[in-house]
Order: sequence, then structure tokens, then C-alpha cells
Amino acid sequence: MPQTRLLRRSDMIDVMVGMVLTLFLPLLFTWIILQLFPVMLTSLVYEKQQKLRVMMKMHGLGDGPYWMITYSYFLFLSSVYILGFMVSGYLIGLPIFKCTAFSILFTFYFTYIYLQISFAFLMATLSLHVKTATVIAHMFVFGSGLLGMYVFQSVLQSPSFSRDWIIILEMFPPFALYRGNYEFQEYTQRERYLGYAVKMSWNDINDGENGMRRVFILMAIEWFVMLIVAYYLDQVISLGNGVRKHPLFFLKNMSKKLSASNQQLAIQTQQLNFRDESEKPDVSQEREKVKELILLNDTTDSIVCDNLKKVYPSIDGNPEKVAVRGLSLALGRGECFGMLGPNGAGKTSFISMMIGLTEPTSGMALVNGLDIQTDMDQIYASMGVCPQHELKNLKGSDLTEAVEESLKSVNLYHGGVADKQARTYSGGMKRRLSVAISLIGDPKVVYMDEPSTGLDPSSRNHLWNIVKRAKKDRAIILTTHSMEEAEALCDRLGIFADGSLQCIGNPKELKARYGGSYVFTMTTSVDQEEEVEKLICGLSSNASKIYHLSGTQKFEISKKDVRIGDVFRAVENAKREFPIYAWGLTDTTLEDVFIKVAQAALASSSTM
Repeated sequence: MPQTRLLRRSDMIDVMVGMVLTLFLPLLFTWIILQLFPVMLTSLVYEKQQKLRVMMKMHGLGDGPYWMITYSYFLFLSSVYILGFMVSGYLIGLPIFKCTAFSILFTFYFTYIYLQISFAFLMATLSLHVKTATVIAHMFVFGSGLLGMYVFQSVLQSPSFSRDWIIILEMFPPFALYRGNYEFQEYTQRERYLGYAVKMSWNDINDGENGMRRVFILMAIEWFVMLIVAYYLDQVISLGNGVRKHPLFFLKNMSKKLSASNQQLAIQTQQLNFRDESEKPDVSQEREKVKELILLNDTTDSIVCDNLKKVYPSIDGNPEKVAVRGLSLALGRGECFGMLGPNGAGKTSFISMMIGLTEPTSGMALVNGLDIQTDMDQIYASMGVCPQHELKNLKGSDLTEAVEESLKSVNLYHGGVADKQARTYSGGMKRRLSVAISLIGDPKVVYMDEPSTGLDPSSRNHLWNIVKRAKKDRAIILTTHSMEEAEALCDRLGIFADGSLQCIGNPKELKARYGGSYVFTMTTSVDQEEEVEKLICGLSSNASKIYHLSGTQKFEISKKDVRIGDVFRAVENAKREFPIYAWGLTDTTLEDVFIKVAQAALASSSTM
């Protein structure tokens, strides 16, 4: 009796396990296979969000090689995962692996991972934020499994639903996966009903009842279609991939003709509509020069921008932000152009458009005759950006020689420094390395963002000499907050404020144009500030205060109104009346010009 009771109990356990497997094994297997989807989607979206895709393009990695490398990596990762899953299933002795031919399971799961990779690429084109993509991917995995179990499986088992509805549902990739797992599980139940083992073979795939042949065909077709659609959307949707291409980019001749006609229409519209009465004469002159170059189709200048504008849309109820307001600029070969301006002046937005990180809202820009909105891939081949991390346009012995010469030029070769990993470099060494990399590959246009920041005076002067030599056969755009660096390196300077170019010219011209005056500086106690103002009024009634902070004041005095000797005598007399901590009289500096222009622009924008 005890033995009989034991047997009955074991039979009951087998029955219960069989029921659980019947109900939940397709769901469990579906969830297991889908686990790689969030990993792939998050990785793809992260590269877009961090602008890594665009940076790789700048360094010479085209879209084709990127897709091949990324797809191969995901395929390798998925293959290892699936093989581990299948080996584990056979070792454990799960019924599905016993009742299905290994070749069928292998082909089915590998066909699906091909489809899943394509599906991840497709979904990545529609998302930009990693957190959002991660949440959606995990909800997709969890929800797809439950829908497969409670909805799709009910449709399969219900005779009231036609075959067409089943085919439509199987076009959703997780449902195709669930259908395969469901049919595999169904074959494990036949042994229980028939009393002998039945193993699914390739002949059973053609059985119209299980629908496996249709599932294989659907997954193969969807894999190809999704891959093509994903690549197309990746090119024409600008979500972290930089400048999007024309919707008909695959018809190169047609898209180029459309682009050219759009350019001419844009130029004519800008010429008719754009007129800023407050624009300075030098800025207007630059604008007219640009229009003439474009109308004559003159490509001798390396960079030509015509009425380039960038507007960031409103977010969370905030008004839209105009970052760049109709910038027109022409930059020739062998010229270093310096961009000066306070934070938020539009310098970074301008460079982001020029290097393909963001799209311009309107206007146009040409780099060596190539349009940044349609020919960015060709532009990358002749462009250098500091900082950078990779090399391009070189290989073999030429690459080795170029690397050695570049490291020597920035004092990073001798003493074993060249053999160290870049992450071990100091901040100044990394800055020098970035400049060296940006000049490798003979780029015709180079963008440098504060290249000497963090360098000691000796290294800074050495770096300046490198930039001076490098600009002989290329155009360089440099942003800096150092007036000394701007004067040392730049042939022309542009001062930006509130998204607009306020003035343009070489440093001497700007100082002469906005100079013609002395800058008088005096530091006293805060209580004596009014006395200083009276002193200045006594020297010149036309003097204006340009700086004021905690007792330190700066005044601009016209050279016509005062003589240097009078200033010295006035200060000596003032010393008898109140304490003077420090004072000075200087000619107009570039820093004074910058402050004057920026303050005038700020005052003008506040009155609008």
C-alpha cells in the first residue's frame, strides 16, 4: 500500500509538471530569447544620444562599415547567447529539446535573432533618449510575452479566427517567436497522448496545421524588409545622427538636382527678404561678399555661410531659442578665423552645424564647395575637429610616419611619452594630443575649441607655432576666451553676441575701430567710488564707465579730450583727498573691444 501511494503521488507530480510546462514554457522561452532586445536597443540609442555616431563619421567611419560592424557584433553576441541557451536546454533535458530536431531549433532561433537585430535597428531610428528606450524595450519584452500567451495563443486555439488573422498577427516578431515555441511544445504533448515519442522533423515543417513553414518564411522576409527600412529611416530621420539626408538620397542625381534648385531658391529668397538695419557696416560687407561668391559659384574659399540660422524649438512651455541669427561668413584657405563671444552667443551652435552635429533651421553653408545639408559624408573626409580620438585618410607606413611627426610636433614623442596610453596623460597633454590628431590626414578645414586651455606658457607658445604652420594650406576656425591667443593666431576675428555676428575684422582693425580712447582703471574703497567719478568728470565730460566691481572701476576716455600729463596730475591731487589702492591708464585692448561690443549687444537686445 505505501508503495502504491508513492507511485500515485509521483504520477500526480509528473502530471502537474506537464501542465505547467504546457502552459508556461512557450512564454518562458519567448522571454528568454527577447532578453537581448533591450541590450541592443539601448546600445544603439546610446551611441546616438552621445553623438558617437557623428563623431565616428568625422573620423572616417562611413554608415556602411558602421552597420556591418555593429550588426556583426550583435550577431556574435546573440549567437553565443542562443547556443548557451540550447546547450543548457539539452543538458537539463527539457522536453522541447528532446522532441524537436536540433537543426530545426538551431535554424528557427538563429533566423529569429537575425530578425531581432533588424528590429532593434528599426526601433533605434525612432528613439533618442537612452532612458526612454530602455523602459520601452523592457515593457516590450514583458508585454509581448503576455500578449502571446493570453491573446495570440487564444487565437491559435480558437476555430473562429481565420488563417489570415493568424498571419497578420505573426508579422509581429515576438508573436512569430511565440508561435514557434508553442508548436515545439505541442509536439512534446503528443508523447503523453500517443504513448510513444514523436520528434518534429523537417518533413513536419510543411504540415499546414502547425504553420511553421509560414513562420520561417515570414521571419526571413521581415528580416530583410526591416533592415532596409531601418537603414532608410536612419538616413532621413535626424535623431542624434546629425544632418539627415534627402528622402530620395538613393536617387543621387535627382536629389542633387532638387538640392541645387532649393539652394538657388533659398538664395533668392534671402536676398529679397533679409535686411537688418542695425547691422554694422563690416558685417553687411561680409554678407554682400558671401552672396557674390555664391552667385558666381566661386569655390576658392574653404567655408561660405549664407544667412545660416539655428532655432531650437520650445520645450516644456519655454519660448524657442534663436541660437544663430542669419550668419554670413566667408573663410579662405590659409586663414585662421577666431570666434569670440560670451557663453550662449551662438559659437557652439554654429560649429555644431558646420560639423554635422545639428541641422541648420534655414540658410546654407558650403565647405570646399560641398553643402553641409547634402554632402556631409564627403565633407567629413576633408575635415578635422579638435578634440578627436581617431585617425583617417592614412594607412600603413604613411600612417606611422604621420603619427610620429604629429607627436613630435606637440612634444609627445620623446621620453617614452608616445608609448603611454592617452588616458594616463595630464589635461594639458590630452589637449596637445587632440590638436595633433585634428591635423593628421591633411584636412582642409579644421575646427579648434580653445586648443591651449590648461597649457603652461611654454607649451602654449609651442602649440601656437604649430597652429600657425598648419594654417598655411587649410582654413581654421578657432573659438577661444583668451584675447592673447586670438591676437596671436587669428587673421580675422568675429565677435558674437545674442546669436549674431556683431563685428568682424583683424585684431588691429577692431582695436582701431572701437578704440580711439584710453581706458582708465582705478581701485579704491567702495565709499570713494563717487569721488572717482567726479575725478573722471573733471578730466572729460564725455567719459563713460565700462566696468564696475567692488571698488574697481574702468572708464573710457576719448584721446581727444585728455592729455596723459593731465591724468597724472589729477591722480596725484586725488591721492591727497582719498586713498587709491591702484590705478592705470592703457590704450584700448582687444579685451576692451570685446567687452564694449558685448555690452552694446546686450543693451540692444534688452530694448527690443
